[in-house]
Amino acid sequence: MRPVVRSLLETDLYKFTMWQALLHRHPDAQAEYAFVCRNTPAFPLAELKAEVEAELDHLCMLSFQQDEIQYLRSLRYIKSDFADFLTVFRFQRHFIRVWTEGPHLHIVARGPQVHVMGFEIYVLYIVNELYFRRVDQQRALATARQRLHDKIGLVRDFLATPPCRHPFEFSDFGLRRRFSAAWQDEVVATLAQALPEQFKGSSNVYIAMRQKLTPLGTMGHEYLQSFQAFGVRLRDFQKQALEDWVQEYRGDLGIALTDVVGMDAFLADFDLYFAKLFDGLRHDSGDPFVWGEKALAHYQRLRIDAQTKRLVFSDGLDLPECFRLYRAFADRTITAFGIGTNLTNDTGFQPLNIVMKLVSCNGQSVAKLSDTAGKTLCSDETFLAYLRQVFQHPQPT
Repeated sequence: MRPVVRSLLETDLYKFTMWQALLHRHPDAQAEYAFVCRNTPAFPLAELKAEVEAELDHLCMLSFQQDEIQYLRSLRYIKSDFADFLTVFRFQRHFIRVWTEGPHLHIVARGPQVHVMGFEIYVLYIVNELYFRRVDQQRALATARQRLHDKIGLVRDFLATPPCRHPFEFSDFGLRRRFSAAWQDEVVATLAQALPEQFKGSSNVYIAMRQKLTPLGTMGHEYLQSFQAFGVRLRDFQKQALEDWVQEYRGDLGIALTDVVGMDAFLADFDLYFAKLFDGLRHDSGDPFVWGEKALAHYQRLRIDAQTKRLVFSDGLDLPECFRLYRAFADRTITAFGIGTNLTNDTGFQPLNIVMKLVSCNGQSVAKLSDTAGKTLCSDETFLAYLRQVFQHPQPT
């Protein structure tokens, strides 16, 4: 059976952008990442242990190829020294451990952050693809192809209605929970051909390179969470993370993630300085309509023209939800939509809800206080309570 990981380039773009920023500013940080399945799988994930171990062995034998490094160098925000680092980089097998407890599969990566942070996306799509290799492939792909055809029809029907001020655009964010590599290839190629004006690219850098599309992404939760352990006052960690990002990218990659300690706490830190420097905001938890209204109200209070900013929605989207959000906001600001599992694993079989999150950095707990119940991942209740108190974040219901 072919290995799941085809290339080290096959990860989400924001892993590279966060990796570069942390390598330049916090190269000595130590971190721990933990795998969690949030829903009930059709069979125990513990059954996959031996296969996962073999896939990790394969992953740790891979290195970046010359054409892949050249592609990364062609992205203007990737700096020469980071590309040089990647030419000699290999994952170290002793930094990641797999074990089982009853039906549960445990995977933990622990070590220097710049050596373990990259494991996340590969682990997730390794587990996902191994899991879905056990379902009826013919039935799954027949269903997936019909649903993809229907989605294209939905977009075309939607485009027949009068557009808002800004165009409707969406992208593929579906690498981590995809049905398979071959299916993601097909999805992206099909959408790029059928909807070239609306489909803007993929977070999967390998596919973007091969299909000559735009790779998309800026920052994820782990980047901001890390600053909870970088020696700044806890109340100031978001501002320090955003400032370091600005200094690293100098105007590139200007979409800020808002939900590490909730939208209200984020906006309290996102003052006129940051609001002018960043191109827009990304939603990933809580009610997206409430979030969007808060974002626009914030820009209005700061007397910033929201027509020059972008709101990116990326939380469990399907196309009907994208259409509703577009109609709600696209006359007042630029919108974009990153669709994940609903594009790359809509097969009729229940998808896995799996994550691999940063749980500690430099020996101390870190956490995300999600605006969605069930998304918080931290076993340190004392730290969670303190974080809630500092940022006056209520427990989501």
